[in-house]
Amino acid sequence: MGYYVGLDVSMKETVICIVNEKGESVHKGRAKTDPEKIFQHLTHSKFKIEKAGIESGSLSHWLVNELKKLGVPAVCIDARKMAAVLSIRVNKTDDNDARGIADAMRCGMYTEVSQKSQIAVETNTLMQCRKTLVHQRVQLTNSIRGYLKAYGVRLSSSGEKEFALKVRNSLPAIFEIACAGIESLLCCYEKLCEQIREIERKITDLAEGDEDVKRLMTVPGVGLITAMTFKAEIDDPARFKKSRDVGAYLGMTPRQYSSGETHKQGHISKCGSSEMRTLLTEAGLVCLTRSKKWSRVKAWGLKIMRKHGAKKASVAMGRKLAVIMHRMLVEKKDFVYGEETLKEAKVA
Repeated sequence: MGYYVGLDVSMKETVICIVNEKGESVHKGRAKTDPEKIFQHLTHSKFKIEKAGIESGSLSHWLVNELKKLGVPAVCIDARKMAAVLSIRVNKTDDNDARGIADAMRCGMYTEVSQKSQIAVETNTLMQCRKTLVHQRVQLTNSIRGYLKAYGVRLSSSGEKEFALKVRNSLPAIFEIACAGIESLLCCYEKLCEQIREIERKITDLAEGDEDVKRLMTVPGVGLITAMTFKAEIDDPARFKKSRDVGAYLGMTPRQYSSGETHKQGHISKCGSSEMRTLLTEAGLVCLTRSKKWSRVKAWGLKIMRKHGAKKASVAMGRKLAVIMHRMLVEKKDFVYGEETLKEAKVA
């Protein structure tokens, strides 16, 4: 008889529930959230484990990989869809959640989440670190500008290097106590800029040795950051049966509600990575407004922009570029601009 395990993971402790093929609970327990401790707990139960389910989360990549190395048939499942299954229980407790996950593994009522490779996880961490530093730099810049307004100092738009110089030139006119605080913020600002440049040099070095990233950068509107983030997000292109599935995976396709005579189409689902959606939308807008070279995808996007406006067109272009970029990774081909026909030339 096969047995199925549900693991409800928290930062410190993991609740374990084991059910048999008939759906009967045969074991309940708790273990420290550590692969070795969980493995020891399952080993002591002496049941032949068919599958062990872990909801997707911040610890799931580490736990699933380590448990598989120890011989546990661990599976990472979609937490968003599992939440709907667990919501049917009246009382939400860790024990009930573990039991619900075990039942879902037994009945097949789950969606398995693809585990990314180690290099993809590391690359994504590097990109997110850069994003955090850039966000902190923007916050510091806005704070300094706001503090200087109290003394009538209004700084004009400036680049990274010119900003610190302009601030320091305005400091002598400010009281000594305020100067000390603003100077400390400027030191943090300059250190952030230095670290951002260091990370961007590392990203550039990685891109130079990656043919896929170079290939993605041939797409109009797609730069280094977008290409690197897309490569890390997709990781293995073969996990998508169709390229158009990438648009839905990134949450750039509209929601639908159809029941009987009712058919509604809403806004985009916004599932998946919000960072990737933002980058693709920006790439789509750049392709429409900044790219000077004609392409079939640009002509397609311009028609949408004239009919529905730039906002919807940029999202549609982002989804289109995602599909094209996935196909480029599969076929190992550069971006194809296409040939301009007479009809399309008149429209453009």
